[in-house]
Amino acid sequence: MKLLERKEYMSFLQRHKDRHIIKVVSGVRRCGKSKLFELFQNDLLEQGVSKENIISINFEDLAFEDLQEYHALYQYVTAHMQPTGMNYIFLDEIQHVPHFEKAVDSLFIKDNTDVYITGSNAYFMSGELATLLSGRYVELKMLPLSFKEYYEASNLSANHTLREIYERYITESSFPYTLQLEGRQQDIHEYLTGLYNTVLLKDVIGRLHISDVKMLESIVKYLFANVGSLLSIRKIAASMTSAGRKIDSKTVEKYLTGLQDSLLVYQADRFDIRGKELLKINPKYYVVDAALRYLKVGRHGQDTGHILENTVYLELLRRGYEVYVGSMTGGEVDFVTKNEQGLAYYQISESTLQPEVMERELKPLQRIRDNYPKFLLTLDEIESAADYNGICKQNVLQWLLDK
Repeated sequence: MKLLERKEYMSFLQRHKDRHIIKVVSGVRRCGKSKLFELFQNDLLEQGVSKENIISINFEDLAFEDLQEYHALYQYVTAHMQPTGMNYIFLDEIQHVPHFEKAVDSLFIKDNTDVYITGSNAYFMSGELATLLSGRYVELKMLPLSFKEYYEASNLSANHTLREIYERYITESSFPYTLQLEGRQQDIHEYLTGLYNTVLLKDVIGRLHISDVKMLESIVKYLFANVGSLLSIRKIAASMTSAGRKIDSKTVEKYLTGLQDSLLVYQADRFDIRGKELLKINPKYYVVDAALRYLKVGRHGQDTGHILENTVYLELLRRGYEVYVGSMTGGEVDFVTKNEQGLAYYQISESTLQPEVMERELKPLQRIRDNYPKFLLTLDEIESAADYNGICKQNVLQWLLDK
């Protein structure tokens, strides 16, 4: 199968090429980091870079197991570097190398190196590395396929409506490899099961030395079942206890941190719209791929609104925003986004064709007294965006396609 272009991510690498700064790509396992490196290396070759000037190591390949020691890694790379021209060094899944930051820093300070690294969790860029390389790296936070990428790569548009393609996107997975499975449900189920088990085993259980795996699984299922709901550590602990599995709040917090570090789950904190400050309690949680949620908790008709909310949340992250849950007296706005241009507000609803629903969804946005952009995104089929006294209603699937 032809490599998916991943244009936005490729643009990041191309913009920073040859800049004296380490390029870090983080993302959940199998979201496409290795393929992105492959695409970029092909691009370098097309630009005339010699094959000998490209050094690529994937630490999940047993062929490189001997290099999972930072001295050995440094010696291998320097031995293969060319004396002339820039040396492009790709270190994939580098979290397998203890103290890798020492090798990376030593390679970085050389004049003729351009260093690129990936990792499958959030914590690999914490601690010593962040301190040692502070100000020396830029990070690309990679996600599985966006709806737009899925739409363009799946070739479904000739025979399916936009809504049908969206249904396949959320049920057959946004992980790139699943496209090759062409809708074969058993194959997709087996692939996602293997992926989920790998993430849980290697990035959560193994790292945190968790012995009560069933409890961790129970918390994952609870989070997945309550995507888009306000949750607290105490509430999660109480729910587990009422189900006959007693757990204290400290352990719940530990498990939540591990799940977030694995990039399987994302936490959206609440933002006080009036006071313009973050609130420390009752965040919401979203899952990196809707099909993984269906895998663990099944499908329920009442969940479609929360899945749509989950899809929009991930897309806002892809577009570079900080994303929060909007909190205000007597109401809530699904998302408040923040970037260098300021704030924006998003309300998500499956349909607002019923007047009472439209009134309910507009009300929180109408109560916001600032002049930042306000959006109402729905699955209603409308030909073009509509304006409701400064609130832009738009079809969410067209919005996901960036139209």
